[in-house]
Amino acid sequence: MMKKLSPITFFIVAGEPSGDAHGASLMRAIKKEKPESRFVGHGGDGMTKEGLERMYHTNQLGIVGFSEVIKHLPFMLTAMNRSLERLKELRPNRIILIDYPGFNLRLAKKSAELMVPITYFILPQLWAWKEKRIKVFQRHIDQSLSIFPFEKNWFEARSVITNFVGHPFSDIIGPETNKTQFLSKHGLSKSDNILTLLPGSRQQEIDRHWPTYCRTVEILRTETPELKVVVGKANGVTIPNVIDNLLYEEHDVRAAMAHGTAALTASGTATLECAVLDTPEVVCYKLSVLSGQIAKKINRSPFISMTNLIAGRKIVPEFLQQQANAKNLSMALKPLLKYKNERQKMRDGFEEVRRLLGLPGAYDRAAKLILKRTIYG
Repeated sequence: MMKKLSPITFFIVAGEPSGDAHGASLMRAIKKEKPESRFVGHGGDGMTKEGLERMYHTNQLGIVGFSEVIKHLPFMLTAMNRSLERLKELRPNRIILIDYPGFNLRLAKKSAELMVPITYFILPQLWAWKEKRIKVFQRHIDQSLSIFPFEKNWFEARSVITNFVGHPFSDIIGPETNKTQFLSKHGLSKSDNILTLLPGSRQQEIDRHWPTYCRTVEILRTETPELKVVVGKANGVTIPNVIDNLLYEEHDVRAAMAHGTAALTASGTATLECAVLDTPEVVCYKLSVLSGQIAKKINRSPFISMTNLIAGRKIVPEFLQQQANAKNLSMALKPLLKYKNERQKMRDGFEEVRRLLGLPGAYDRAAKLILKRTIYG
């Protein structure tokens, strides 16, 4: 009688909602190849649905900014220690780290003595700041998988072999809800001008952006009282109801992105998602005062939005910290809401970005590379 093979076990860590989405899709792709695969670690609802034996939820781990990390340091230390203890018990075949560098790079260093090979999927933005962290990759990361075309050359110039697997957003076909359904659901018509608000996926982001978003809407409505506003609301966040006549989309946020005339977007994956969906946008981001001052000193990137970073030039207007105020945001949004030719100019740039993202199938390619390295070394 043949002995039943043990499942391949992965310790996988995603600390943010975007990482959870990537992690869930990667797990699904791995299970297509190896259905018996086991996943233990940290993630959100998406990864849990795919079978993750979860220790911490992304809602617990999602901390933004330098000062915020200091405030939550005791909790993060506990999460780190529990992770290391579980790794020692589990002895997985491979560790998969997804973005979330503040935690994941420390985990890579501290788990080195266990000699468990590590894949890093969705690489940290070392080209923008904290380049010294490249040493962790050089010493401890067994496999680096990038979703951005420009990262491969940057990492390999620093002696880190990197595979560009393509960007998962190349697989985006469209939202679940078509435009007719979306308009009907919210009592809108085809002739309406629709501003989509995307204030972020973490409560910290909502708290910082929402007052400015509200003031921006008030300014725009003084000139265009009939402007319709749809808020794309992420799971697990609370948005204060401080201005009238806002519509909320929670079930299919991608529909709110796709069917808006223009969007006001907090910097992050949503900026690139709007570009893929061909929705003109203005990008902003706010950190705490202390975090913003530190970021200003160490950030070497010319842009904050992934759309502009991938293109290597300014396609979408972007505003950071004090510049992310209602006056600037409303001035940048007005021409996009009012003039079709302004929207088309931005869409021409989006076409270039979509071409640079690579072919569909990023998760499948990543899964095959991970399994090949895990099984054959």
